[in-house]
Amino acid sequence: MSTGVGGALKRRGGDEIEFAAVRRGPAAVGDAVVTPAGTLAAKYVIHAVSLDRDRRTDAGAIERAVRSAFARARELDVRTIAIPALGTGVGGFPLAEAARITVDTVRDELARSPAVEGVIFALRGAAPYHAFQIALGAVEPTAPTAGIGGTP
Repeated sequence: MSTGVGGALKRRGGDEIEFAAVRRGPAAVGDAVVTPAGTLAAKYVIHAVSLDRDRRTDAGAIERAVRSAFARARELDVRTIAIPALGTGVGGFPLAEAARITVDTVRDELARSPAVEGVIFALRGAAPYHAFQIALGAVEPTAPTAGIGGTP
């Protein structure tokens, strides 16, 4: 838990989160484990595993990880869940594809998760926000332009 989302959780929530995660591991790719939230403003952290030991991922792993996170949320009767752009940092998975997979899977899981009242896409930077806006249908994808100053 030194880089990416795991590193951010540890820095903000304290070592307790990492210690608890290690005690519950190793978890298989696509699984999710629950730990206390340390000093975060939450009750739990649901760790969705989307990277293998070589820090690689694929579409199936991202989908399974989101589904597993929702399964743990249902078990805990969670009202709000935060989902990052799994696999897109260290894992190098294409952002637009990860956003589409995540949004589609979240929409599907919400139908099975009546207690969940809100989903927060926990993103960092303009590119992830834009990719998730497109996946959510909030904005149209922009076509690349050629030339100087965007003129063809």
